[in-house]
Amino acid sequence: MKIKGSHTLAVPRGVVWEAILDPEVLSRTLPGCEDMAPVGDNRFRGKLKMKVGPVQGVFEGGVELLDLDPPNGYRLKMDGKGAPGFVNGNGSLRLEDTEDGCTLLHYEIDAQVGGRIAAVGQRLLDSSAKVLTRQGLQGLEQQLAARQPAPASVPTPADTSEAAPAAPSQAAFAGRFAAGMAREFWPYLVGGALVALAAIAISLRACS
Repeated sequence: MKIKGSHTLAVPRGVVWEAILDPEVLSRTLPGCEDMAPVGDNRFRGKLKMKVGPVQGVFEGGVELLDLDPPNGYRLKMDGKGAPGFVNGNGSLRLEDTEDGCTLLHYEIDAQVGGRIAAVGQRLLDSSAKVLTRQGLQGLEQQLAARQPAPASVPTPADTSEAAPAAPSQAAFAGRFAAGMAREFWPYLVGGALVALAAIAISLRACS
């Protein structure tokens, strides 16, 4: 399963670089994340709770960041396993300045899945990955926006601080995921190739 694409973030490259190294930001960004903590230099361990159709459970695994090239990017290696099966993968993130001062994030992940979760079918896995990637990028945008200082023209009460936005609740995320899956599968629904989209139940519990 390959995940590849680019996404523009409306903040400078240095801000994005700091964010993608911060385990707190990553835990709030990754859909279904229950826990994430550093266990060494550029190594993290965590849990992801996932349900795809009849297959559900918790994946426990780790992510290791390799060949760090600040603030340009890094490679990553990941592995996870649990009752639903296993996932192993390698990938890279690359940051590029744009002419208007934003940052273009290039991402590429090559993952292998096995066990019960692989039995749901390649098309569903690919579409699920696209939806989760899109929602993860939206979560990253929210975290980056929370890190930006308030404009000087907008006074901030001295006794009030704005916390980083929390990850969506399980119900909210499930609703957003279902809507995303409907968009992904709409061409197949029209063509009659998929007859039971309503039977796909996706619910991910996000970090609090």
